Amino acid sequence: MQSETSSVAATENSPLQVTEIGFKEWAMICDSVARGETSLLIRKGGIAEGRDGFRFKHNRFFLFPTYFHEQTLETRLSPGCNVVSQQNPVIISVFAEVEFTTWISNLKQMEPLESLHVLQKSVIEQRFRYDEEQGLHVAFLRAFRLSTPWECPFQKSYGGCRSWITLPKRPSDLVLEPVLSETEQAQRRQIIASIAEQS
Repeated sequence: MQSETSSVAATENSPLQVTEIGFKEWAMICDSVARGETSLLIRKGGIAEGRDGFRFKHNRFFLFPTYFHEQTLETRLSPGCNVVSQQNPVIISVFAEVEFTTWISNLKQMEPLESLHVLQKSVIEQRFRYDEEQGLHVAFLRAFRLSTPWECPFQKSYGGCRSWITLPKRPSDLVLEPVLSETEQAQRRQIIASIAEQS
């Protein structure tokens, strides 16, 4: 497992640089990140990712929630976590900073990481085996809740099978609050770092 990018999580002495980049993710996953349950984003790619395929090409972005009813069946979240239809405006409530990314080439490496995400094992395996090159892109996040959710009008340009979108100018009074304490963040970082050391 090889790290592809790295960045330092923001602290009170190191202000977070906020961009207008959005990363499309299932609404249930976005909510799970906001609750502190999820610290990993797991991707293989889509049909509109370009010639080079999917990459975590941005280190900082807003999580842009997407909606479809099958989400409930493909996560380990409670069935009571209902999924509504696409909202307009879209409610954005999480900003994420990628501490590091890695490529998982052995499916067994995902087993010790189960506590850091909420996807069903069958979904992980399906994504892993999708396409000719087996493996997964995994990003470890430092997540921040927006003190006031950002209501972003939905645009046609946000549709399609692309992961990255450009959002309108962010609110001027944006305030970000870390989802996890420094201690909890460090503990989770160690879980995935220990997997990297075994590779």
